[in-house]
Amino acid sequence: MRRLVDDAGLSDEIEVDGAGTGAWHIGEPPDERASAAADRRGITLTGVARQITADDFYEFDLIVPVDTENLQRLRRVAPIETRGRLRLLDTVDIPDPYYGGADGFDDVLDQVTKACERLLDDLRQD
Repeated sequence: MRRLVDDAGLSDEIEVDGAGTGAWHIGEPPDERASAAADRRGITLTGVARQITADDFYEFDLIVPVDTENLQRLRRVAPIETRGRLRLLDTVDIPDPYYGGADGFDDVLDQVTKACERLLDDLRQD
């Protein structure tokens, strides 16, 4: 999403950040398989994993989980007045490729990219 926002010249208007709903990988860099899939598309993954915080629900206008399980987790911890900021990234759940092979990361990145393109189009219309 960050690359799409940059390519659209909207990085001054749209801030992109990522966070997980669990603490499993806090402080770790991106998975090597995810980085390799991104590299093949000319995308460099940066940063380290972090868990969503209570402040995130107020700092960001939109929080976009990739599947209904994470959406439900976020609904449970989101302050009531911020629950309207939650929106699934796609109309279908995006699978977690972590326990599969490297090909799964390519497939998921393609799916995420298409869903992010649609999200960016939606944001432009708002």
